[in-house]
Amino acid sequence: MKVVYCSLLVFVITLRGCFLSDAYIDPTYGFVEVMLNQSNFEYQKPYDTPLDQRYSYQNGTHRFWVYADDKPFSLGSNTQPRTEIRILPDYTSGIWQFEGMAFVPNGTSGATIVQIHGAAHGNTTILLRIFNGDMRYYSTPVIATDLYDKWFKLNLIHDVDGGKVAVFIDNEERFKIHDQGPSMLHFKFGVYGAPRNISYYMESRWKDVKIYKKC
Repeated sequence: MKVVYCSLLVFVITLRGCFLSDAYIDPTYGFVEVMLNQSNFEYQKPYDTPLDQRYSYQNGTHRFWVYADDKPFSLGSNTQPRTEIRILPDYTSGIWQFEGMAFVPNGTSGATIVQIHGAAHGNTTILLRIFNGDMRYYSTPVIATDLYDKWFKLNLIHDVDGGKVAVFIDNEERFKIHDQGPSMLHFKFGVYGAPRNISYYMESRWKDVKIYKKC
């Protein structure tokens, strides 16, 4: 009986490990980190407001905030208010990945916190927005829930040649979809108001931001 019990226990542990390895993986496996420095960051903020009134960087944390009645990032633009970092350079092919630890304070709603800008059809490949603490692909569907006031790891993988985008939250794949076609593409993170149903004040914080490419 002891032998049977031990064998069964080993089987259960092994089976549990298989399930965990399927759900929780390192999304950066097989990728090579692209080293970033200050020259890779292009800041976008309301055109009439100094950067330090909408962005700060302290102790390794980027903090972005914006108000619903702020001006767009350039004079004459009809886009929504934003404070974002555009990551350079652009890419047009291959498999690229954005990784970062994100924090969204309670009350921020209707805000894009990360995106892939550029597409053959439309302006963006993907927007990840926070609505009432839930993350959505554009306005629907829901990708993750209950994200307010906690740090979470986000990985966004774009297979340009394969035409697919995948979203990982805390090393778990939560969403996959076809992209909008190849173009000049780049990652952006920060806070960018949605066209409607947005809170007056919007904020996101980021740390440990990295870019990877599959060789």
